[in-house]
Amino acid sequence: MRVGIGHDTHRLGQGGPLRLGGIDIPHDRHAIGHSDGDVLLHAITDALLGAAALGDIGELFPDTDESNRGRDSAEMLQLAHSAVRRAGYEVVNLDCIIFAERPRLSLYKDAIRRRVAAVLGLDASQVGIKAKTGERVGEVGREEVIMAQCAAMVRSLP
Repeated sequence: MRVGIGHDTHRLGQGGPLRLGGIDIPHDRHAIGHSDGDVLLHAITDALLGAAALGDIGELFPDTDESNRGRDSAEMLQLAHSAVRRAGYEVVNLDCIIFAERPRLSLYKDAIRRRVAAVLGLDASQVGIKAKTGERVGEVGREEVIMAQCAAMVRSLP
């Protein structure tokens, strides 16, 4: 068994929707990023790469490469997951936290969980999604940024 931790932060800009976990959520802001700005999928990608000691998302998909501009983060996650499997590991579970003052995510958590599981070929029970506000404190609380963290557990393939 191995554990990896992933984190990502993106600035928020005017206009929506907000893409989280491969789902477009109606909102008056969007995440600003070189790719599609999906902060959750980026954190998951880093957690999986870290668990297998394969570097980080910036090494695999550098923002200096124009082919990554606007790229679908689900595709990036699938490619990272394939690298993890080639290294001899499979995902046991993911535990994820999204930090956003708005929108309230309780109505979307199950859809996000199911989408992440589908992207990785997992059962939805292997994916945990939690959401926290910034309690109107700091960059998250002022709605300047959105952040996500993920802990991933992998095990050696049989």
